[in-house]
Amino acid sequence: MTAARLTSAGFSITVRLALSADPGAAGRLATVVGQAGAIVTALDVVSSDNRRMVVDLTCDTTDSVHGEQITQILETMPDFEVKKVSDRTFLLHLGGKIEVRPKVPLKNRDDLSMAYTPGVARVCMAIADNPDDARRLTIKRNTVAVVSDGSAVLGLGNIGPAAAMPVMEGKAALFKKFADVDAWPVCLDTQDTDEIVDIVTAMAPTYGGVNLEDIAAPRCFEIEKRLRERVDIPVFHDDQHGTAIVVLAALTNALRVVGKDIGKARATVVGCGAAGTAIMRLLAKAGIGDIVPVDRDGALHEGMETDNETWQWLASAFNKENYSGDLAGAVEGSDVFIGVSAPNILKGSDVGRMAKDPIVFALANPDPEISPSEAARYAAIVATGRSDTPNQINNVLAFPGVFRGLLDAQARGWTDEAALAAAVALADCVGEDKVNATYIVPSVFDSHVAPAVAAAVKQATR
Repeated sequence: MTAARLTSAGFSITVRLALSADPGAAGRLATVVGQAGAIVTALDVVSSDNRRMVVDLTCDTTDSVHGEQITQILETMPDFEVKKVSDRTFLLHLGGKIEVRPKVPLKNRDDLSMAYTPGVARVCMAIADNPDDARRLTIKRNTVAVVSDGSAVLGLGNIGPAAAMPVMEGKAALFKKFADVDAWPVCLDTQDTDEIVDIVTAMAPTYGGVNLEDIAAPRCFEIEKRLRERVDIPVFHDDQHGTAIVVLAALTNALRVVGKDIGKARATVVGCGAAGTAIMRLLAKAGIGDIVPVDRDGALHEGMETDNETWQWLASAFNKENYSGDLAGAVEGSDVFIGVSAPNILKGSDVGRMAKDPIVFALANPDPEISPSEAARYAAIVATGRSDTPNQINNVLAFPGVFRGLLDAQARGWTDEAALAAAVALADCVGEDKVNATYIVPSVFDSHVAPAVAAAVKQATR
């Protein structure tokens, strides 16, 4: 079954048009756009006279091609004159999405004398005498580096550091919005593991934490491991640990809804890269009954031929029955399906052969492993990574609060105990009295989430 094409503000356009001034012109315009499959979100009059009016039409489309099709249709209408077309997403990114502003006044000589020379020298010497004072007297107290090499950006692949910048800027904006953490993009023009480790180690004195982002597996595992050995601040790979925290929180509530015990549950996880591996590790820490790891060639099992050390570990740590077949066989009888892989690889009939009241987390973006509508025909609970369906598994539910807690605790590292605490706090933000099949994780705009996660992480860290 093919997933329906959904419109999104991410592909919204604003078209400036001249229309005839008759009363029905605006209605005809909205009708034409609606029939072409777009959603009109605004129609603003820019100017008018006795003969015509100029309007800005804003509409959501399904993708860039659809936006071009809408424009072409409008250009063919005899009573409409298209003057200008703007892509609203590109407009939002003009000049970047973040900036730096001073926190202290710089209005007179006294201000300069304290913020800069000569007064600043006293602060420098205090830190020289006691380096830990940097966490109290500099931006280190509240600043995170968002580090990427551009090798695995969203679902776009290896597009390089410059093209990764918009994502890292967005990440920094989310840090500030949801947890008042000052974050800064650091996109590195190298994909050499040794160089990345050396660069991040060298700049660590400036920051209170490092958020690794969009670095391809398996290098991301090695980079994170080595940085944790070399720096005295937390190193957190969000693609791994942020995803795992939100998945565990969502699964905790999903199991509450269907009345199952995590210790007796069997999960099939498809996608054994950074996110999938971290999810399985954290589910194991939470006590899940068993997991069958699946990748392109089927289930990972002991005795298979592979040079991938992570896959070898997954095969030995999970899959108790040593199943060696395909995805369809792996999900049969499973209580949970978790996908962090590729679109349209799971069929409704596969879900139908899962255990009673199956839970399906189809998290591939933008197109999930199975369409939500198809999965819902068989599953008790369905979650995706999309914002236009219920139960969105979104990392923004985790990483702002996680780093807020780590910074407040002046943490030196990241632990499994902190991850478990964050997942429990996130699950409890929904509340056992409110949780249901379409509400297993809170909204990303729930103002209680980041403080709750931060408090749990701070307590677990201390």
